[in-house]
Amino acid sequence: MEQTLPYSWYSDPEILRREQERIFRGAWQYAGHTGQLGDGAGYFATRAGRTPVVVTRDRGGELRAFVNVCRHRGSVVAEGEGSRETLQCPYHAWTYGLDGRLRAAPRSEEEPGFPQDELGLVPVAVGTWGPFVFVNATADAEPLAGALGSLPAQVAELGLDVDSLVHHSRWETELDANWKIVCENFLECYHCQVAHPAFSEVVDVSPDAYLLSTEGRLSTQRGQLRTATPQDELPRAQFHFLWPNLGINIFGGHPNLSIGPIVPLAPDRTYRFLDYFFGPDVEPAWIDELMAFDDQVGKEDRALVEAVQRGIGSGALERGVLMGRSEQLIGHFEALTAGALSE
Repeated sequence: MEQTLPYSWYSDPEILRREQERIFRGAWQYAGHTGQLGDGAGYFATRAGRTPVVVTRDRGGELRAFVNVCRHRGSVVAEGEGSRETLQCPYHAWTYGLDGRLRAAPRSEEEPGFPQDELGLVPVAVGTWGPFVFVNATADAEPLAGALGSLPAQVAELGLDVDSLVHHSRWETELDANWKIVCENFLECYHCQVAHPAFSEVVDVSPDAYLLSTEGRLSTQRGQLRTATPQDELPRAQFHFLWPNLGINIFGGHPNLSIGPIVPLAPDRTYRFLDYFFGPDVEPAWIDELMAFDDQVGKEDRALVEAVQRGIGSGALERGVLMGRSEQLIGHFEALTAGALSE
């Protein structure tokens, strides 16, 4: 049988440091959505791995992103989100335009030859798929389309028009588990019949009906609804994972999608958020029902991943094993992760 990654990799601070440098530093990360930028000029603060990032859009509609660190003494410049024309550092009031240029630095006129044109915010790569905004902390990153691969086409094939989706809400949490444990839990439904009875009543999770596939950095799970109705615009569920840490959920029924990253905070601590989107005509009662359903699945998964962390973190065993058919997506994830760390 195929073995898992060494269990020490789920608790070792040195492994996390290497993951941050070799995996997250150059990876496209879901940052937020265009609705956070308002109707005119605006910004929102986010992160790409450990790097603070600010996404901006000027009145001309140009989207940009920058390292959200002041060029003076290194303070984070922007917090939250809002509609405004400039960004001002709270430490010494250095002020930047939404194009990243340094507009004003108090007392700079007292400094001979002050290099104002050279002290703008450092740009990073930014791109969109529908309303979803992605950033990459390296300015010369591969195009976002290359990183997404066939993901947009698979979602479109389902019949979901992402450009029509409307943001509903953001869910956030922290988990007492390594980020890889959280990802691996997302990547298999071998546990669904045991741990998610309500989910298993809605989606056929039997091995012949619940389909798994990989393509490049993309892993996909497809599940048929046990009881579809003529009113269901989406005939089945899709769950996508874009390595290293992005999860996307699309449930069968009416137009819906939730998307968000799985972010390491410490070897045994992970931050997650999910942005929920729905079609503009979806009934509020259906939305409330889906949100309650997904919240229950999330609570069940929290118990699972935190129990795995306690077991792995004990040091009692060196490795586990994978079920070749049911857990093939975990094998794919672990191969990509190990490959990146060995480079």
